[in-house]
Amino acid sequence: MDACVMLGNLSAGAVSIVRDIQHPISLARLVMEKTPHVMFAGAGANRFAREQGVPFVAPGSLVSESAKRSLEMFKKNQAEHLTETGHTKPPGPLKDVKNPGDVGTVGAVAIDINGNMAAGTSTGGLNGKMVGRVSDTSMIGSGTYCDEDVGAVSTTGHGDTIAKACLAHSIIKEMEHGKSAQDAASHCLEKMTNRLKHTAGAIVLSKEGDVGIYFTSKRMGWAYQKGNKIHSGVNHDHVVTEEV
Repeated sequence: MDACVMLGNLSAGAVSIVRDIQHPISLARLVMEKTPHVMFAGAGANRFAREQGVPFVAPGSLVSESAKRSLEMFKKNQAEHLTETGHTKPPGPLKDVKNPGDVGTVGAVAIDINGNMAAGTSTGGLNGKMVGRVSDTSMIGSGTYCDEDVGAVSTTGHGDTIAKACLAHSIIKEMEHGKSAQDAASHCLEKMTNRLKHTAGAIVLSKEGDVGIYFTSKRMGWAYQKGNKIHSGVNHDHVVTEEV
């Protein structure tokens, strides 16, 4: 599992290749708050978690039955590498994937009444990944970026492509040069997808509180709240608004 958290003052913490930790994002926060470093990985990250009293769960208990089935399908059929919004096909024959299982990334961006900003992203990683693979989620500037002078971004999708594009930071730079949250997200995602041929999505928040939602995949679940209204969606051009 991988996670990253970043504040608007550029403080950041990330963890990668951690196992059996109940909340990897909480461990990433401890890296930010308790160490001079920005990322721990593998055995060192798990050791730091134990030192900090972070809750562990029984080995393997975070792996759902559908995820196990998806992995078995991958191994049997050389199935697609899947993420929440993006996919890539390995070499060799490929059979149809009927039930890809639980795959995905969760992210959030936020601003408070005083203008303090934060962004965080967490993932279980890529189905069928090689041992030792580090996801874009834990890479500051790829899966997550936050700068209170500009805005906050969390991304999801084909992780290795997101990493190549430094997607989150690229969106921030477009906003820094004058684009709105929405325009920056759409520009960077379309550019990435057109050049690298894989899909992704992003949730974006400007320092003024403007929201940007964009994805080049078929769908991406998202939601945000402004005032007493919650806006949400999954498919393109479909928005649900409800009062709370």
